[in-house]
Amino acid sequence: MIAAPHSGAGKTTVTLAVLAALRRRGVAVRSMKSGPDYIDAAYHAIVTGAPCVNLDSWAMDPQQLDAILADASQAAEMLVIESAMGLFDGVTGEAGRTGAPADLAARYRIPVVLVLDVSGQAQSAAAIARGFMLHHPKVTMAGVVLNKVGSDRHRDTVAAAMAALPLRVFGSLPRDAAVSLPERHLGLVQASEHADLGRVVSRLADLGERVLDLNAILDAAGPMEVQPLALRGLPPPGRRIALARDAAFSFVYAHVLAGWRAAGAQVVTFSPLADEAPPDACDACWLPGGYPELHAARLAAATRFREAMRRFAEHRPVHGECGGYMVLGATLEDATGSAHSMLGLLGHSTSFARRRLQLGYREARLLTDGAIGPAGSVLRGHEFHYASLTEPGTDQAFARLSDAAGRDLGPAGGQRGYVSGSFFHAIAPVLGRAACQ
Repeated sequence: MIAAPHSGAGKTTVTLAVLAALRRRGVAVRSMKSGPDYIDAAYHAIVTGAPCVNLDSWAMDPQQLDAILADASQAAEMLVIESAMGLFDGVTGEAGRTGAPADLAARYRIPVVLVLDVSGQAQSAAAIARGFMLHHPKVTMAGVVLNKVGSDRHRDTVAAAMAALPLRVFGSLPRDAAVSLPERHLGLVQASEHADLGRVVSRLADLGERVLDLNAILDAAGPMEVQPLALRGLPPPGRRIALARDAAFSFVYAHVLAGWRAAGAQVVTFSPLADEAPPDACDACWLPGGYPELHAARLAAATRFREAMRRFAEHRPVHGECGGYMVLGATLEDATGSAHSMLGLLGHSTSFARRRLQLGYREARLLTDGAIGPAGSVLRGHEFHYASLTEPGTDQAFARLSDAAGRDLGPAGGQRGYVSGSFFHAIAPVLGRAACQ
């Protein structure tokens, strides 16, 4: 696991450099991302050539985690997990189910490489590393990578302080070494939109070979001992699922698609931005999250897509998550304040001009039978969006939400006929628990 004391320390750069350099060596490497994240995972997948799967100790029960890890390990010589936020950062709750990356490191005895941003400090970096070594008895630190090193002298000073600890320094990155990955409001610009990703991957591999001790990192890896289990994921909404997939609709978890396919479903992609219709042979349609707010005018002008979606929804289930939910509504206001007509399959309206960050874990109890389960089903997932609901509409609520602390957040989303949606991103079902209490 590649982790850090806080966000912004350089975990993603180091992780991608390790992955790219190992793949260049011919190592069969698979990657994972702890916590809710779509964008970093897409970069991992490009670099490794294999899907990056998310692991989340709050949203997924231990058996689901076991199944995902076991499946990934079958085709890999090495698994590399990029942590979210800080290593021990999660929600207050049941031990081992907090969503903190450390939950995974402790449960599976995963050695941790700690990325330390040493800008503005020297010997104090060793004190931080010592604290992380001692903080949790079941979390093992394998070594550190020093990031944002100002000079050779700075590096040597920090490394000398680290020499007093039983921790290896696996390498150091100078302040100007980071490969530039452009960002926007939900994180990095999507990998599929990067203008020259092949060159970036090559530079990442060069960086890993130049500044990291790859042999030491490989030697620090521990054995993965997880019994193979059948993945119990979200039920597929149909046997043949039309999945919107392009720059506006890209936030789909790899484990969700794998679970659908394991249950016998077929997934067929189409592009609303290309004005494509959901394939008529499909019996369900899924509009995932993404960036429809950046493409609202094109979606409004996609007449073939719009007309086909309305016909599809007359007799077959359609579900939208976050960005997909925005497109199911009546109008979407873009960043300039211009309103664009959406599908109108639900009655709400949303705005990206009037931004309000919504971020956090959510537990959803479904209020009606629908595309992702029967009424009373409980799902765990998250919200992460800046768009605001400017007109709630009059549709029946899709689900009742609570946060990670169990606080009731009230009804959310909408359902009308075969159509449902909300800002909630589903990660995993809560199995074996009554939901109507």
